[in-house]
Amino acid sequence: MKSLFNDKEALSYGSDVAMRVYTSRLLGQDSNLVLHGGGNTSVKSKVDGEEILFVKGSGWDLATIEEPGFAPVKLDPLIEMAKLDALSDSDMVKQQREAMIDETAPNPSIEAILHAIIPFKFVDHTHSDAVVTISNTPNGEAIIKELYPNFLIVPYVMPGFILAKTIYDMSKDLDWSQCEGMILLNHGVFTFNEDAKVAYEDMIKAVTISEEYLEKNSSIQVVKSQEKGFDFTQLQKAVSSAKGFEVKMRINQSQTAVTFASQDSVAQLAKKGILTPEHIIRTKRFPLLVDENISASLENYMQEYESYFNTFATDEICLNKAPNWAIIPNVGTVSFGKNEKECQVIEDINNHTMDAILKGECLGGFESISLKDGFEMEYWELEQAKLKK
Repeated sequence: MKSLFNDKEALSYGSDVAMRVYTSRLLGQDSNLVLHGGGNTSVKSKVDGEEILFVKGSGWDLATIEEPGFAPVKLDPLIEMAKLDALSDSDMVKQQREAMIDETAPNPSIEAILHAIIPFKFVDHTHSDAVVTISNTPNGEAIIKELYPNFLIVPYVMPGFILAKTIYDMSKDLDWSQCEGMILLNHGVFTFNEDAKVAYEDMIKAVTISEEYLEKNSSIQVVKSQEKGFDFTQLQKAVSSAKGFEVKMRINQSQTAVTFASQDSVAQLAKKGILTPEHIIRTKRFPLLVDENISASLENYMQEYESYFNTFATDEICLNKAPNWAIIPNVGTVSFGKNEKECQVIEDINNHTMDAILKGECLGGFESISLKDGFEMEYWELEQAKLKK
């Protein structure tokens, strides 16, 4: 991975937030780092003599973010939140908004507290495909520790307050001056520095280490489509009926999709799960694996989803049980959505996930987060609150 930082262009960004916009967009340009709203960045600066954290706002995309996309939050209240023993997501959002100096700004990222406790001016966080792919394997933690000896390695925990609290406790005796970054297993990467360029290029260097490791240790044999006669219209009608509205459908017969769908072990690969936690909200945990009887395979999928929900649910409202994407063996994949944009987002995520699974299998087997952890992300408190209203 190559740095896109341009020293001449950077001179035109005079303020801390302007520079934060510039390097955030550099990160957002690479889909191997972040996808469709993923990742977050921040900068600490002073406003009227008070320390303020400008952190990516909810709903903004790093590839296109502008200055209004950064939520300005008082730094001290965020650090005090990290010291609490517990904090619900809804209370965290409420307290973060109360600490903002501009009520018209978007809600701060759920990682705002974590950004606050990292004692550097610029903080970058991505969901690097390469790094997460390695960590999602049986020996992933050991490999990551070997590749990144000077990084803080953090076991998977739920993003948001729990993650911030975990890192706050882990870093109490940490010499931050000797820490080159953080790897969140099954999740992503953090780099940080007083200088925006250094923080950004440290991210590029860190990701390159994992990319080079995968190049040496994983090899995918490309497969060409073997079947052409699948009835996509019948599948679209069946899924539309299951979802309760007419879905749009996007057929994916890219090299990655066809190779994945043509694996002898595709039934097992389809159950491997997500690449990084936030993807589950878009794609669900698993796709539909279509067999000769579309209706039967769809009914079986929905029964399995209901069983999954009943296993982990407490007082949650069940989401639509129909799939968001499907694999057609030896043909390719299909994404379903309310519109073309939603289909495209799901397809993009799937392409990265399928590539990661195939590479992870070369390292002993791809292993996503647990079903329970996945459920907690899919049925996130704040999203459930919207449904209950």
